[in-house]
Amino acid sequence: MIGILGYGFFQNAILAGILASVACGIMGTYVVVKRMVSISGGISHAAFGGVGLGYLLGIDPIYGAFAFTTAISLFIGILSEKARESIDTLIAAMWAAGMAAGIIFISATPGYAPDLFSFLFGNILLVPTADLFLMTVAVFFILAVVILLFKQLLAVTFDEEYAEIMNLPVTWLSLLLMVLIGVTVVMLIRIVGIILVIALLALPAAISRNFCDNVGRMMVLSTGIGMIFTMGGLWLSYALDIPSGATIIMCAVAGYVAVLGFGRLAKGNGRYSCD
Repeated sequence: MIGILGYGFFQNAILAGILASVACGIMGTYVVVKRMVSISGGISHAAFGGVGLGYLLGIDPIYGAFAFTTAISLFIGILSEKARESIDTLIAAMWAAGMAAGIIFISATPGYAPDLFSFLFGNILLVPTADLFLMTVAVFFILAVVILLFKQLLAVTFDEEYAEIMNLPVTWLSLLLMVLIGVTVVMLIRIVGIILVIALLALPAAISRNFCDNVGRMMVLSTGIGMIFTMGGLWLSYALDIPSGATIIMCAVAGYVAVLGFGRLAKGNGRYSCD
């Protein structure tokens, strides 16, 4: 099995898993702490509209997904701030509209849409070098924004009313957070696919929350846990000859189920904390 490391596609897969884990560790923490899992799910499924648009326009579907997901993230953020409609209803509408748009765009595309299955369910073994470059840029962008605006984003995440009292631009910070989540979602499409994105985004952070009360340390631990899941799932998928995206998610779910009870106990008695 060590010999597989000499192949370029497997090296790309390892690098993609590391990059995805960093993005998940950072943004997944915000998603879990701010309880935005359902919003992230809506954004991830709406990304299918961008994939379909990419096929229709004859460009890389990932670029279409980036543009479409950014627009949807901003749209959901603005509507949730301005509209009286329940946020759950807005999410459901965007979720369904994105998937429906993707189907319409793909049906209008001449010929057959290749690799569509990998966009839906992911295949980390097929990540091309061009996408690795795009993922690297996205990770550095996320890191730069979070480092520069860490305290401001933290204030908005925990208490928007307090952030408003502190004269912070709450609306703009919330929209920026939505865009960063959208960027992370697109990064994960190649790894686990649109259908399974939300699990890899949320589960590592949900596990680390059982052991950490400090957001910075939670991000670091979430990143490490995400790497364990992606690398473990990658090796298992190769060894068992099964789909990589689904295997990574099953590792994450198994880890979450195994740690959940122990994490609550550890947090309750003050042991095994990373603070």
